[in-house]
This record gives sequence, structure tokens and C-alpha cells, in this order.
Amino acid sequence: MSAIVQYTLQGLASGSFYALSALGLAVIFGLLGVVNFAHGACFMLGAVGAAILLAEVDAGFWVSLAVIPVLLFVFGVIVERLLVRWLVALDPLYNFLLTFGLALLVVDLVKRRYGVSALRFAAPPQLDGVLQVGGVRLPYYQLFVFGFSLVVCAIVWLVLSTTRLGMIVRASTENGDLTRALGIDVGRWVTPVFGFGIALAGLSGVLAAPMRAVTADMGSNFVIVLFAVVVIGGLGSIAGAVVAGFAVGLLEAFGQAYAPSLSQILIFVLMAVVVLLRPAGLFGKEERA
Repeated sequence: MSAIVQYTLQGLASGSFYALSALGLAVIFGLLGVVNFAHGACFMLGAVGAAILLAEVDAGFWVSLAVIPVLLFVFGVIVERLLVRWLVALDPLYNFLLTFGLALLVVDLVKRRYGVSALRFAAPPQLDGVLQVGGVRLPYYQLFVFGFSLVVCAIVWLVLSTTRLGMIVRASTENGDLTRALGIDVGRWVTPVFGFGIALAGLSGVLAAPMRAVTADMGSNFVIVLFAVVVIGGLGSIAGAVVAGFAVGLLEAFGQAYAPSLSQILIFVLMAVVVLLRPAGLFGKEERA
């Protein structure tokens, strides 16, 4: 029983990275219709950026948790202004290829500057240790990651549910053309929303840094699983991104515990089953003629 509880917490902590990143990906796709393949590279930049701040200016975890998302937001704004917006009106394949190329460029630049070896980044001293509950050992850091991610997802949900910006994002996600036809200037929100989605990927990277090897390639496998998450939840579905992110994290943790050789395969088997039974995903809406 204790092992099940520990694997559950491990899965929820790992699922937090997927949930936050998939949430950003869903918001970007919903408003712009852009499948951002560079999301994995932004996740990597969050983790590597935290390690660089620690090495260069001795900035700890809490500083990185506050600073890195802001830096990634600025990076996202620049990318959207200089590159993405010029291709939005074209076939989505163009922006997919653009973000794919951007991801390769970012990864290569990080490798050239910092090499391929793992960078050092540890959890803060305040979260070092475990909570002993009977025979169950629950790492404080994993508890923090899960709780913090839930709070962030809840705040994003409240903003999208109760504010004018949230109304515009949700309406644009459902039907962008109709939203514009009603006189709402969707374009003014495109840049900050894109930057926000990138910032969420950077935030999840900072949270992942103490739990994963911080390397330039850490986003490559991550983005593949991330796309499986958004397909399972429903591309563009905000609730689906969060629920599927935690579900995939749990599946990954239990798969690594009981069937290590099949842990990654199980995720894509789940994706295939969902697509066969419900092509729009668990929370997505079917397109009708």
C-alpha cells in the first residue's frame, strides 16, 4: 500500500510538469491555432535557465521560480512578434515547421554554450527531506510541486472563467471567426497569451529541474509525451490539458514501477485508444459540418 501511495505522488508530481506545459500549449492553440513544437525547448530553457542563474549569480530555486517565467514570457512575446504572427494566416503546417526549426536552433545553441553534460540544480533546503506517514515516505519537494501546480492551474482557470480576458480566450478557442465578427479585437491579446503559454512551459521546467537531469536534450522526449497529453485531453481544451497531464504522469509512474520496458509505450497506447473511441479527445468537441 505504501508503494502505491509513493508511486501516486511521484506520478502526480511528474504529471504537474505535463499539466502546466499542456495548459500553455492549449491556450496558444486555442487562440492562435498554432501547434507550438518549440514548447519542449521552452521547458528545457526553464530548467537550464534556473541552473545558469544558480551557477552564475548564485540565485536559488525561489528566485528562479519567480524570474524564469518572466524571462520566458518576454522570449515568447519576441518570438510571436517577429516570427509566428506572420504565418498565422497561412496553413498551420508553416508555423509547425517554424517552431520545429526554432526548437532545433535553441537546443543547438544551449549545447554549444553549456555542452551536453547535466547541469547542477537541487531542490531548496526548505523542501529537502521526506514526510513520514506510517510506512509511507513522501518527499516534501514532490508534495510542493503537486500542490503548487494545482494552485497555478486553479488560478488560470479562475482567470479564464471570471475575467474579460478569459472570456475572450474561451470564446476565441470555441469559434475565433465568430468572436471577431462580434467586434471583439482578438488580435490585441494574441501576443500576451502566446507569451503566457511559453511562460508556463518555463515554469514547469524550473519545477522539473531538481527532479530530472538538466540537459539541452531534456525537452526532446518531453515534447513528444506532451503532444500525447494534449491529444488525449483534446487539442485546445484547457480542462483536458490539465486532467490528461496528471493522468499521463500517473500512468508513467506506475508503468516505470511495474513495467519499465513498457512505460512509454503505455502512454501512446492510451492515446491510440482515446483517438479511436473519441477522435476529438476526452474533453475536445467534435467538429461538425
